Amino acid sequence: MASGPLDGVRIVEFAGIGPGPFCGMLLSDMGADVIRIDRPGDGKPGRAADVMSRGRRSISLNLKDPADVETALKLMEKADGLIEGFRPGVMERNGLGPDVVLARNPKLVYGRMTGWGQYGSLSQAAGHDLNYISLTGALYAMGRKGERPSPPLNLVGDYGGGALYLAMGLLAGIVNVKNGGKGQVIDVAMTDGAASLATMFFGMKAMGVWTDDRESNLLDGGAHFYDTYECSDGQWVSIGSIEPQFYALLLEKAEITDPEFKSQMDRSKWGDLKAKLTAMFKTKTRDQWCEIMEGTDICFAPVLSMAEAPNHPHNAERKTFVEVEGVMQPAPAPRFSGTPAEIQRRPAGLGEHTEEILRDWQVSR
Repeated sequence: MASGPLDGVRIVEFAGIGPGPFCGMLLSDMGADVIRIDRPGDGKPGRAADVMSRGRRSISLNLKDPADVETALKLMEKADGLIEGFRPGVMERNGLGPDVVLARNPKLVYGRMTGWGQYGSLSQAAGHDLNYISLTGALYAMGRKGERPSPPLNLVGDYGGGALYLAMGLLAGIVNVKNGGKGQVIDVAMTDGAASLATMFFGMKAMGVWTDDRESNLLDGGAHFYDTYECSDGQWVSIGSIEPQFYALLLEKAEITDPEFKSQMDRSKWGDLKAKLTAMFKTKTRDQWCEIMEGTDICFAPVLSMAEAPNHPHNAERKTFVEVEGVMQPAPAPRFSGTPAEIQRRPAGLGEHTEEILRDWQVSR
Protein backbone atom coordinates (compact mmCIF):
# COMPACT_ATOMS: atom_id res chain seq x y z
CA MET A 1 0.00 0.00 0.00
CA ALA A 2 2.94 2.30 0.62
CA SER A 3 4.09 4.89 -1.88
CA GLY A 4 6.30 7.92 -1.72
CA PRO A 5 10.04 8.53 -1.49
CA LEU A 6 10.46 6.36 1.63
CA ASP A 7 8.78 3.27 0.18
CA GLY A 8 10.75 0.28 1.48
CA VAL A 9 12.01 2.02 4.62
CA ARG A 10 10.95 0.32 7.85
CA ILE A 11 10.52 2.21 11.12
CA VAL A 12 9.62 0.93 14.58
CA GLU A 13 7.86 3.57 16.69
CA PHE A 14 7.30 3.12 20.40
CA ALA A 15 3.96 4.70 21.30
CA GLY A 16 4.28 8.07 22.99
CA ILE A 17 2.89 11.59 22.89
CA GLY A 18 3.69 14.74 20.93
CA PRO A 19 6.78 14.86 18.74
CA GLY A 20 7.43 11.11 18.45
CA PRO A 21 4.02 10.34 16.93
CA PHE A 22 4.24 13.40 14.70
CA CYS A 23 7.59 12.21 13.37
CA GLY A 24 6.07 8.79 12.74
CA MET A 25 3.23 10.41 10.83
CA LEU A 26 5.62 12.41 8.65
CA LEU A 27 7.68 9.34 7.75
CA SER A 28 4.55 7.30 7.09
CA ASP A 29 3.09 10.01 4.85
CA MET A 30 6.28 9.80 2.79
CA GLY A 31 5.87 6.08 2.31
CA ALA A 32 7.80 4.44 5.14
CA ASP A 33 6.32 1.33 6.72
CA VAL A 34 6.00 2.62 10.30
CA ILE A 35 4.75 0.15 12.88
CA ARG A 36 3.77 1.41 16.31
CA ILE A 37 4.41 -0.70 19.38
CA ASP A 38 1.53 -0.10 21.77
CA ARG A 39 1.03 -1.35 25.28
CA PRO A 40 -1.74 -3.96 25.54
CA GLY A 41 -5.07 -2.17 25.30
CA ASP A 42 -8.74 -2.73 24.75
CA GLY A 43 -8.40 -3.36 21.04
CA LYS A 44 -10.95 -0.72 20.05
CA PRO A 45 -10.56 0.77 16.55
CA GLY A 46 -8.62 4.01 16.25
CA ARG A 47 -10.52 7.27 16.06
CA ALA A 48 -10.56 9.01 12.67
CA ALA A 49 -10.07 12.32 14.50
CA ASP A 50 -6.74 11.13 15.92
CA VAL A 51 -5.10 12.39 12.74
CA MET A 52 -1.54 12.37 14.11
CA SER A 53 -1.81 8.57 14.39
CA ARG A 54 -2.65 8.13 10.72
CA GLY A 55 -0.71 5.88 8.41
CA ARG A 56 0.79 3.38 10.85
CA ARG A 57 -0.06 -0.14 11.86
CA SER A 58 -0.19 -1.08 15.54
CA ILE A 59 1.21 -4.11 17.32
CA SER A 60 0.48 -4.77 20.97
CA LEU A 61 3.46 -5.82 23.09
CA ASN A 62 3.90 -5.93 26.86
CA LEU A 63 7.44 -4.68 27.43
CA LYS A 64 7.45 -6.13 30.92
CA ASP A 65 7.10 -9.59 29.41
CA PRO A 66 10.49 -11.04 28.30
CA ALA A 67 8.83 -12.85 25.40
CA ASP A 68 7.33 -9.62 24.07
CA VAL A 69 10.64 -7.82 24.58
CA GLU A 70 12.24 -10.49 22.41
CA THR A 71 9.55 -9.93 19.77
CA ALA A 72 10.31 -6.21 19.82
CA LEU A 73 14.01 -6.96 19.35
CA LYS A 74 13.22 -9.19 16.38
CA LEU A 75 11.22 -6.38 14.79
CA MET A 76 14.12 -3.99 15.33
CA GLU A 77 16.42 -6.45 13.62
CA LYS A 78 14.34 -5.90 10.47
CA ALA A 79 14.03 -2.10 10.82
CA ASP A 80 15.98 0.81 9.36
CA GLY A 81 15.06 3.25 12.11
CA LEU A 82 13.55 3.46 15.59
CA ILE A 83 11.58 6.19 17.36
CA GLU A 84 11.34 6.30 21.16
CA GLY A 85 10.39 9.18 23.43
CA PHE A 86 10.86 7.87 26.96
CA ARG A 87 12.98 9.48 29.66
CA PRO A 88 16.67 8.54 29.49
CA GLY A 89 17.23 5.05 30.86
CA VAL A 90 13.73 3.64 30.36
CA MET A 91 14.56 1.72 27.18
CA GLU A 92 17.72 0.37 28.84
CA ARG A 93 15.73 -0.88 31.83
CA ASN A 94 13.35 -2.65 29.43
CA GLY A 95 16.26 -4.44 27.77
CA LEU A 96 15.85 -2.38 24.60
CA GLY A 97 18.68 0.15 24.94
CA PRO A 98 20.98 1.09 22.06
CA ASP A 99 23.80 -1.26 23.08
CA VAL A 100 21.49 -4.27 22.99
CA VAL A 101 19.64 -3.26 19.84
CA LEU A 102 22.66 -2.18 17.80
CA ALA A 103 24.43 -5.41 18.68
CA ARG A 104 21.58 -7.24 16.99
CA ASN A 105 21.15 -4.78 14.12
CA PRO A 106 24.34 -2.75 13.51
CA LYS A 107 22.61 -0.80 10.71
CA LEU A 108 19.72 0.51 12.80
CA VAL A 109 19.35 4.27 13.31
CA TYR A 110 18.15 4.62 16.89
CA GLY A 111 16.18 7.87 17.29
CA ARG A 112 15.71 9.16 20.84
CA MET A 113 13.26 12.04 21.39
CA THR A 114 13.31 13.95 24.70
CA GLY A 115 12.84 17.48 25.91
CA TRP A 116 16.15 17.99 27.69
CA GLY A 117 18.32 15.37 25.94
CA GLN A 118 19.93 12.12 27.00
CA TYR A 119 22.31 13.85 29.43
CA GLY A 120 22.63 17.15 31.26
CA SER A 121 21.51 18.34 34.68
CA LEU A 122 17.83 18.44 33.65
CA SER A 123 17.76 15.22 31.62
CA GLN A 124 15.71 13.29 34.21
CA ALA A 125 13.22 16.08 34.95
CA ALA A 126 9.70 16.23 33.56
CA GLY A 127 8.88 19.03 31.17
CA HIS A 128 6.75 20.18 28.26
CA ASP A 129 7.22 22.29 25.15
CA LEU A 130 6.78 25.57 27.01
CA ASN A 131 9.61 24.68 29.42
CA TYR A 132 12.00 23.60 26.69
CA ILE A 133 11.63 26.77 24.63
CA SER A 134 11.85 28.83 27.83
CA LEU A 135 15.37 27.54 28.42
CA THR A 136 16.62 28.44 24.95
CA GLY A 137 15.72 32.14 24.84
CA ALA A 138 13.05 31.53 22.21
CA LEU A 139 10.01 32.02 24.44
CA TYR A 140 11.39 35.22 26.01
CA ALA A 141 11.34 36.87 22.59
CA MET A 142 7.65 36.18 21.92
CA GLY A 143 4.91 38.50 23.08
CA ARG A 144 3.92 42.14 23.28
CA LYS A 145 5.89 44.88 24.98
CA GLY A 146 5.27 45.01 28.71
CA GLU A 147 3.32 41.76 28.65
CA ARG A 148 4.24 38.20 29.53
CA PRO A 149 5.82 35.91 26.90
CA SER A 150 3.15 34.20 24.81
CA PRO A 151 3.08 30.39 24.38
CA PRO A 152 3.31 29.78 20.59
CA LEU A 153 1.17 26.63 20.82
CA ASN A 154 3.63 23.72 20.93
CA LEU A 155 4.95 24.31 17.45
CA VAL A 156 8.45 25.52 18.35
CA GLY A 157 9.55 22.83 20.80
CA ASP A 158 7.55 19.66 20.21
CA TYR A 159 7.14 19.84 16.47
CA GLY A 160 9.64 22.31 15.02
CA GLY A 161 12.53 21.67 17.39
CA GLY A 162 11.58 18.07 18.15
CA ALA A 163 9.74 16.03 15.52
CA LEU A 164 11.30 17.68 12.48
CA TYR A 165 14.83 17.34 13.85
CA LEU A 166 14.10 13.71 14.72
CA ALA A 167 12.85 13.04 11.19
CA MET A 168 15.86 14.81 9.68
CA GLY A 169 18.25 12.97 11.98
CA LEU A 170 16.72 9.58 11.24
CA LEU A 171 16.80 10.13 7.49
CA ALA A 172 20.38 11.44 7.60
CA GLY A 173 21.40 8.37 9.58
CA ILE A 174 19.62 6.03 7.16
CA VAL A 175 21.31 7.70 4.19
CA ASN A 176 24.65 7.29 5.95
CA VAL A 177 23.97 3.56 6.43
CA LYS A 178 22.99 3.14 2.79
CA ASN A 179 26.29 4.83 1.86
CA GLY A 180 28.21 2.22 3.83
CA GLY A 181 28.14 3.69 7.33
CA LYS A 182 27.05 2.09 10.58
CA GLY A 183 23.91 2.51 12.60
CA GLN A 184 24.01 5.03 15.41
CA VAL A 185 22.03 6.82 18.11
CA ILE A 186 20.31 10.12 17.31
CA ASP A 187 19.94 12.17 20.52
CA VAL A 188 17.18 14.68 19.74
CA ALA A 189 16.50 17.23 22.48
CA MET A 190 13.79 19.82 22.02
CA THR A 191 16.05 22.33 23.75
CA ASP A 192 18.70 21.72 21.09
CA GLY A 193 16.19 21.95 18.26
CA ALA A 194 14.49 25.09 19.55
CA ALA A 195 17.88 26.74 20.00
CA SER A 196 18.82 25.74 16.47
CA LEU A 197 15.60 27.25 15.10
CA ALA A 198 16.56 30.54 16.78
CA THR A 199 19.95 30.69 15.02
CA MET A 200 19.07 33.71 12.90
CA PHE A 201 17.97 35.72 15.92
CA PHE A 202 21.12 34.94 17.88
CA GLY A 203 23.05 36.12 14.85
CA MET A 204 21.02 39.32 14.64
CA LYS A 205 21.61 39.93 18.35
CA ALA A 206 25.36 39.45 17.85
CA MET A 207 25.25 42.02 15.03
CA GLY A 208 23.46 44.52 17.29
CA VAL A 209 20.22 44.57 15.29
CA TRP A 210 18.09 42.61 17.78
CA THR A 211 17.35 43.43 21.40
CA ASP A 212 15.76 41.46 24.25
CA ASP A 213 12.97 44.03 24.46
CA ARG A 214 9.82 42.38 23.10
CA GLU A 215 7.93 44.14 20.30
CA SER A 216 10.93 46.34 19.55
CA ASN A 217 12.47 44.45 16.65
CA LEU A 218 11.94 43.90 12.96
CA LEU A 219 10.20 40.52 13.20
CA ASP A 220 8.53 40.51 16.63
CA GLY A 221 5.80 43.06 15.97
CA GLY A 222 7.96 46.08 16.70
CA ALA A 223 7.91 47.29 13.11
CA HIS A 224 4.67 48.84 11.86
CA PHE A 225 5.08 47.06 8.53
CA TYR A 226 5.39 43.56 10.06
CA ASP A 227 2.43 42.87 12.30
CA THR A 228 -1.24 41.98 12.49
CA TYR A 229 -4.06 44.51 12.45
CA GLU A 230 -7.70 44.36 13.47
CA CYS A 231 -10.35 45.25 10.91
CA SER A 232 -13.74 46.90 11.34
CA ASP A 233 -15.50 43.52 11.61
CA GLY A 234 -13.24 42.26 14.40
CA GLN A 235 -11.27 40.03 12.02
CA TRP A 236 -7.52 40.36 11.46
CA VAL A 237 -5.01 40.74 8.65
CA SER A 238 -1.24 40.37 8.53
CA ILE A 239 1.30 42.42 6.63
CA GLY A 240 5.01 41.79 6.17
CA SER A 241 6.14 44.59 3.88
CA ILE A 242 9.83 44.49 4.79
CA GLU A 243 11.51 45.16 1.44
CA PRO A 244 11.31 48.76 0.19
CA GLN A 245 9.38 47.88 -2.97
CA PHE A 246 6.81 45.91 -0.99
CA TYR A 247 6.51 48.72 1.54
CA ALA A 248 6.00 51.25 -1.26
CA LEU A 249 3.20 49.10 -2.64
CA LEU A 250 1.58 48.95 0.81
CA LEU A 251 1.51 52.74 0.95
CA GLU A 252 0.13 52.89 -2.59
CA LYS A 253 -2.65 50.36 -2.12
CA ALA A 254 -3.63 51.82 1.25
CA GLU A 255 -3.59 55.31 -0.24
CA ILE A 256 -1.21 56.53 2.45
CA THR A 257 0.27 59.94 1.66
CA ASP A 258 1.50 60.87 5.14
CA PRO A 259 5.22 61.80 4.68
CA GLU A 260 6.08 60.26 8.07
CA PHE A 261 5.67 56.82 6.49
CA LYS A 262 8.65 57.45 4.21
CA SER A 263 10.96 56.82 7.18
CA GLN A 264 10.34 53.09 7.08
CA MET A 265 13.39 51.96 9.06
CA ASP A 266 13.46 54.78 11.62
CA ARG A 267 12.73 52.76 14.76
CA SER A 268 11.92 55.89 16.73
CA LYS A 269 8.83 56.37 14.54
CA TRP A 270 7.58 52.77 14.52
CA GLY A 271 5.21 53.26 17.45
CA ASP A 272 3.49 56.30 15.98
CA LEU A 273 3.25 54.75 12.53
CA LYS A 274 1.78 51.58 13.97
CA ALA A 275 -0.90 53.60 15.72
CA LYS A 276 -1.80 55.22 12.40
CA LEU A 277 -1.99 51.84 10.64
CA THR A 278 -4.09 50.47 13.48
CA ALA A 279 -6.65 53.23 12.91
CA MET A 280 -6.51 52.81 9.14
CA PHE A 281 -7.14 49.05 9.10
CA LYS A 282 -10.17 49.51 11.34
CA THR A 283 -11.87 51.51 8.60
CA LYS A 284 -12.60 48.42 6.46
CA THR A 285 -13.59 44.79 6.93
CA ARG A 286 -11.13 41.96 6.45
CA ASP A 287 -12.77 41.01 3.15
CA GLN A 288 -12.50 44.58 1.90
CA TRP A 289 -8.78 44.65 2.70
CA CYS A 290 -8.39 41.31 0.96
CA GLU A 291 -9.94 42.79 -2.19
CA ILE A 292 -7.38 45.58 -2.09
CA MET A 293 -4.23 43.74 -0.99
CA GLU A 294 -4.46 39.98 -1.34
CA GLY A 295 -2.40 38.52 -4.17
CA THR A 296 -0.20 41.60 -4.47
CA ASP A 297 3.47 42.00 -3.49
CA ILE A 298 2.52 43.81 -0.30
CA CYS A 299 3.11 40.52 1.57
CA PHE A 300 -0.41 40.33 2.91
CA ALA A 301 -2.72 37.60 4.16
CA PRO A 302 -5.92 37.39 6.14
CA VAL A 303 -5.56 35.80 9.57
CA LEU A 304 -7.77 32.72 9.20
CA SER A 305 -9.14 30.42 11.87
CA MET A 306 -8.64 26.66 11.60
CA ALA A 307 -12.27 26.43 10.49
CA GLU A 308 -11.67 28.94 7.69
CA ALA A 309 -8.24 27.86 6.46
CA PRO A 310 -9.26 24.75 4.46
CA ASN A 311 -11.78 26.81 2.46
CA HIS A 312 -9.42 29.54 1.33
CA PRO A 313 -9.09 29.35 -2.48
CA HIS A 314 -5.29 29.01 -2.42
CA ASN A 315 -5.40 26.16 0.10
CA ALA A 316 -8.26 24.51 -1.78
CA GLU A 317 -6.42 24.71 -5.12
CA ARG A 318 -3.32 23.13 -3.64
CA LYS A 319 -5.32 20.62 -1.56
CA THR A 320 -3.34 21.74 1.49
CA PHE A 321 -6.07 20.14 3.59
CA VAL A 322 -7.84 16.85 2.92
CA GLU A 323 -10.93 15.25 4.41
CA VAL A 324 -10.64 11.62 5.50
CA GLU A 325 -13.65 9.86 7.01
CA GLY A 326 -15.27 13.22 7.63
CA VAL A 327 -12.24 14.64 9.41
CA MET A 328 -10.53 17.69 7.89
CA GLN A 329 -6.76 17.55 8.34
CA PRO A 330 -3.52 18.86 6.82
CA ALA A 331 -2.38 16.88 3.79
CA PRO A 332 1.07 15.26 3.65
CA ALA A 333 3.94 17.69 3.09
CA PRO A 334 6.27 18.37 1.35
CA ARG A 335 5.31 17.46 -2.21
CA PHE A 336 7.34 15.17 -4.44
CA SER A 337 7.00 15.30 -8.22
CA GLY A 338 7.86 11.66 -8.88
CA THR A 339 6.95 9.80 -5.69
CA PRO A 340 3.91 11.56 -4.20
CA ALA A 341 3.32 11.27 -0.47
CA GLU A 342 -0.08 10.13 0.73
CA ILE A 343 -1.97 9.12 3.85
CA GLN A 344 -1.46 5.37 3.93
CA ARG A 345 -4.29 4.33 6.23
CA ARG A 346 -6.70 5.47 8.92
CA PRO A 347 -5.49 5.77 12.56
CA ALA A 348 -4.99 2.29 14.01
CA GLY A 349 -6.54 0.89 17.14
CA LEU A 350 -4.23 -0.50 19.80
CA GLY A 351 -2.80 -3.78 18.59
CA GLU A 352 -5.07 -3.82 15.55
CA HIS A 353 -2.41 -5.20 13.21
CA THR A 354 -0.40 -7.44 15.56
CA GLU A 355 -0.64 -10.65 13.55
CA GLU A 356 -0.44 -8.86 10.22
CA ILE A 357 2.80 -7.10 11.19
CA LEU A 358 4.41 -10.28 12.48
CA ARG A 359 3.52 -12.02 9.22
CA ASP A 360 4.66 -9.17 6.92
CA TRP A 361 7.91 -8.61 8.79
CA GLN A 362 8.48 -12.38 9.04
CA VAL A 363 8.87 -12.33 12.81
CA SER A 364 7.93 -15.34 14.92
CA ARG A 365 6.58 -14.89 18.42
